Amino acid sequence: MKLRPLVHAVLGSGLLMMAAGPALAEFTPKKPECIAPAKPGGGFDLTCRILTSSLDKSGLLEEPMRVTFMPGGVGAVAYTHMNSNRRSDDNAVVAFSTGSSLNLALGKFGADLGVDDARWLGSIGTDYGAIIVKGDAPWNSLRELAEAVKANPGAMVFGAGGTVGSQDWMKAAFFYQNLGLDPRTMRYVAYEGGGDATAAILGNHIQVFPGDISEIKGQLDAGIVKVLAVLAPERLEGDFAAIPTAREQGYDMEWPIVRGFYMAPEASDEAYAYWVAQFQRLHESGEFERVRTQQGLFPMDLAGEAFERYVVSEVDGFQSLSRQMGLVK
Repeated sequence: MKLRPLVHAVLGSGLLMMAAGPALAEFTPKKPECIAPAKPGGGFDLTCRILTSSLDKSGLLEEPMRVTFMPGGVGAVAYTHMNSNRRSDDNAVVAFSTGSSLNLALGKFGADLGVDDARWLGSIGTDYGAIIVKGDAPWNSLRELAEAVKANPGAMVFGAGGTVGSQDWMKAAFFYQNLGLDPRTMRYVAYEGGGDATAAILGNHIQVFPGDISEIKGQLDAGIVKVLAVLAPERLEGDFAAIPTAREQGYDMEWPIVRGFYMAPEASDEAYAYWVAQFQRLHESGEFERVRTQQGLFPMDLAGEAFERYVVSEVDGFQSLSRQMGLVK
């Protein structure tokens, strides 16, 4: 790990707000920016929109935060960009998710880039995987879909935002494993992001989208897609309460998706302390909780060192899982 002893000691002791007082007074972001590392319409877009809306409604920034889209490699292009061109940028935060952690574990962010090549800021919540089909699809449960896949595996096309080995591919691969099928035989189409995959399922280019529950909320509310199962340990509350879990339908499948942010690897300690404090303030804000709930995310509030520990542990776990799936040696 690239240790920053002073900042880590402050964060670890829970005294960030007190100790960072002078730093917060000295640092103010100029033209704050949220980088969504995909095209508009997917999970990264959602992540940035939750942050920018919450910061704006909470009055925590002196000027509005703009959103920049930087698609490529499910976060790989943005990660490389921050390490190559903006290593000391104090004003930009970059959206990150569990899918990014998986690609980082697989080495898809570059052979020379690892989990230490960013400063991990905080989470805004967690999402869960979902098995999604078009609204007029003939299947109304995961079991019905499973029977159709087993009857004719070659006729079913899965597609999602990420290549073989990505988190969306992993969800489909777990489904295949549960059916006693070899995931390597699955017909799978890779898209740049969830927005493209959603368009593909609505256009009948694919039949099944193993996506995320929150990014599909608008289409679900409109009735143009349906969710056959949510990959959560138990049924979700609120708008998703009627959707059964995969587990209750007899399939051992869970996939939480944590959404959060990082910043440039050589961002200043003053900027890092400022942004971590902003995340801590958001976590205590009722306005933030309302925005998060409206967007279909569920609570997970980590900032600073606690979030860094989580990301490091997640990447380590995915490296082990990837070896089991034969994706890495």
